[in-house]
Amino acid sequence: MIIKTKKGDILKGNEKRIAFAVNTEGANDAGFAGIISYLFWPELAYIGETKLGTVLTKKVDDIELFALCCHSLKNGWNDQEEVIKKCFDAIPGEEPVASIAIGTGLVGFISGAKFASIEEGMEASKKEIILYYNP
Repeated sequence: MIIKTKKGDILKGNEKRIAFAVNTEGANDAGFAGIISYLFWPELAYIGETKLGTVLTKKVDDIELFALCCHSLKNGWNDQEEVIKKCFDAIPGEEPVASIAIGTGLVGFISGAKFASIEEGMEASKKEIILYYNP
């Protein structure tokens, strides 16, 4: 469930648990996943095929990163609401997690993301989510 919304850069928001989207093809060198791979998680850029619904985790210093495999570059964003809910529910721990507005960037746009469905999946999740919009 979305417990709070914020505007701004999630990486400057002092969040300790951050979720973002990656794709099933494992080519995550663009968009927000590309930024994360460049700054914190180099092996994420080309991880190879990943099963839809998988949540990958990495701790860097005092930040936990959660890569949610929730779409395909080739096949798009099938069952967006259900897949997003499943991914958020699979994030370990009880603490809230901050998330970018998944699907609203260039990669999401060209691959057919519908943010309204993604947001519904976030709302349906049992995980407490702090949603960041980047103006």
